[in-house]
Amino acid sequence: MLNLLADGEFHSGEVFARQLGVSRASVFNALADVADYGVELQRIRGRGYRLARPWQRLDRDEILRRLGQDAGKFDIQILPQAASSNTLLLQRAGQALENPDVANGGASSGSVLAVELQTAGRGRMGKTWHSGLGTALTFSLLWRFDCGLNALSGLSLAMGVAQMRALKKLGAQGVQLKWPNDVLTGHGKLGGVLIEAQGDVLGPSVVVIGIGLNCALPAHLLRQIDQPAGALDEVCAVMPARNQLLAVLLQELARVLQQFAQDGFAALRDEWERYHIHQNKPIMLQLPDGSTLSGIARGVSDSGELCLETAQGVRRFNSGEVGVRLRDGGAGATASHPLPQRKGGSEAAGHPPACSLRAQSGLSANVPGVRR
Repeated sequence: MLNLLADGEFHSGEVFARQLGVSRASVFNALADVADYGVELQRIRGRGYRLARPWQRLDRDEILRRLGQDAGKFDIQILPQAASSNTLLLQRAGQALENPDVANGGASSGSVLAVELQTAGRGRMGKTWHSGLGTALTFSLLWRFDCGLNALSGLSLAMGVAQMRALKKLGAQGVQLKWPNDVLTGHGKLGGVLIEAQGDVLGPSVVVIGIGLNCALPAHLLRQIDQPAGALDEVCAVMPARNQLLAVLLQELARVLQQFAQDGFAALRDEWERYHIHQNKPIMLQLPDGSTLSGIARGVSDSGELCLETAQGVRRFNSGEVGVRLRDGGAGATASHPLPQRKGGSEAAGHPPACSLRAQSGLSANVPGVRR
């Protein structure tokens, strides 16, 4: 039914019943359940039903077409609904580790799982990832390395660079990175990454890179979240199609992953710092134990650690939550960055990004942004 509604046109209950081969009562019940998917419907007597916001479906063939000569690098699967794309690919990653030649069904490097509706997205520090049908792009990419887990230092930040390259190629304006890889707009978080890894310290290793980007933030979705959030339709003069968005992201992710495998994060460090919203600015860093430190953000190390200049000198950190240090030094100094008012009212000012997929620190002391 949602596939039929995707065109944004009106469809009558009678047409639904005929096309789907069900009763009118079944159609009515199904339409009543649509709200559970975060879908807003308009109903006009005599015309039928249509989506308040047309839903652009992900289409594998269209994505492959847009990938062009890069299409052979990826094995793409699209699911209408799943709890977590990362969880599913992690299961396949384990098979790939047990079967390096992928002879027994393990997922190969370049496997992509995109989900139209993710119901149990996982974020940093146990946070929930919120999204509605067609309002976000959520997918996971499996990538295999010959190196061991300890050689993945800075991978999370490298994925932030890949996202920035893709968004700029698509015309996004005013987007920046917050350590380690959150993508920010003037309103709040546009997207982020959750990287989870399996493997041996000496190699090989497999990573699953989960990415979520807000395409739009309807009011019903903003009411579910409690931090500042941004969306792609706020920063692009011409909103890219989701199929185009996924294709460009995959191209840039593959390029950065190949570069990372050869040169590590050090080769991407300067570019990451150019995108860094807090570069050479005063910040507060909340550590995992709840304590906080103030200082000046002096960029990152070659392994992706945050360099914080304090009264005791420059210190490096591989985990923590970065916030702005307010001039008055008050307790509210943990906002990610100054936020302008969102158009249409004030309710968005206190809501978190619908995309709360964030990099996990804690694989080891020298691998910021990767979790196993």
